[in-house]
Amino acid sequence: MSEKYELTDDSIKVFRRKLFRIRSLRAFAGVRKGELGGYVENENNLAHEGNAWVSGNAKVYENAEVFGDAKVFGNAWVFGNAWVFGNAWVSGNAKVFGDAKVFGNAKVFGNAKVFGNAWVSGRATFEGEMRIFRSG
Repeated sequence: MSEKYELTDDSIKVFRRKLFRIRSLRAFAGVRKGELGGYVENENNLAHEGNAWVSGNAKVYENAEVFGDAKVFGNAWVFGNAWVFGNAWVSGNAKVFGDAKVFGNAKVFGNAKVFGNAWVSGRATFEGEMRIFRSG
């Protein structure tokens, strides 16, 4: 399958890391060809396979991965070793980090934080000021 996005020259610095705005190279799952997306540190952060997308001012960096049909948008941050996949959504000002996983049809939004070794899955919805943490 061909690549679905490219890194643009538009970049920002986040904690000494350089993140690049993405641009779609083809239409898929409601994303238009040429549409600007959010920011990733490198192409390992967002899969070219599937319909996963990062949009708005969302940021994905370090070893974090977004894949499958997942969406990260708004002002959300996904970083560390976190994974967002399946049909999951992370949006608003939410943060997913550490070794956390958000997957299935889960939705994390508002100011929610998912971190540590926490998993949010199925049809779970976390919003507002919630903090989900699991150690070890």
